[in-house]
Amino acid sequence: MTSEPVAAPAWLPGALRVLRHIIRYAAWAVLAVAAAATILPFVWMVGVSVRTPADLYADPARLWPGHWSLAGFHAVLSQLPFARLAFNTFIFAGGTTILLVFLDSLAGYALARLTFRGRQAIFLVILATLMVPFQITIIPVFLTLFDLGWLNTFQGLIIPRATSALGIFMLRQFFRTLPRELDDAAHIDGANSFQIYWRIVLPLARPALASLFVIQFMALWNDFLWPLVVSSTLDMRTLPSALTLFSSQSGVDHAALMAGAAISLAPLAVAFLFAQRFFVQGIATTGLK
Repeated sequence: MTSEPVAAPAWLPGALRVLRHIIRYAAWAVLAVAAAATILPFVWMVGVSVRTPADLYADPARLWPGHWSLAGFHAVLSQLPFARLAFNTFIFAGGTTILLVFLDSLAGYALARLTFRGRQAIFLVILATLMVPFQITIIPVFLTLFDLGWLNTFQGLIIPRATSALGIFMLRQFFRTLPRELDDAAHIDGANSFQIYWRIVLPLARPALASLFVIQFMALWNDFLWPLVVSSTLDMRTLPSALTLFSSQSGVDHAALMAGAAISLAPLAVAFLFAQRFFVQGIATTGLK
């Protein structure tokens, strides 16, 4: 005796379609809320930068200014050597990021593609440094720079930040996804390890390199503590560290502070705009085998 299959209710396909639409709309609603929560602080920052102090103190939570004023931008451009500060920030963030990407890619390539004794132990030590905050090492690094005479110099700003455990880990994971047959074919053609790294691996790793560049450039551009510790004169300060001049015991010039922050964030938006395709691709493919 065989049992006949039970037919699905007639209402089930329509209910499933409605459920899929509800899930889709709910996902879009969650994304919209997350996007609004992300953008809202930047909108408030720009709004504060064009408000008068009286308008700001009357209703600090209002996003759109009731009375417009460019006094904040005028204060930033007149009271600070803004061109010099922007130049310092670009040299610090750009120079450090370029050197960091090169050194981290070398280390990631060695850990991912070369075979040598102690490779796994070295990788574990590098991973362990991720748990050590940079603030803990500031004092010994500062004393080292003092002995070298590198305080208040570009080399003092750049060299101590020229490597990153996160970058080494990220690039190692990406390099491991590349076929080993590429290395074997290049070795047969007479290429050495550095030629393989420079001519084969790096061109294939452009998404990971671009994403690492954007991540580190943004972090260094916004870095406040390290430039403030190493630089002692305004001529060597970066934009984030120089904006502290608008905070004093007598109060904070919020309009000037937010205007400087808005101007300093503009290059980050441009950098991400041009590198977003590689950034998303690099994040999506890192670690896949």
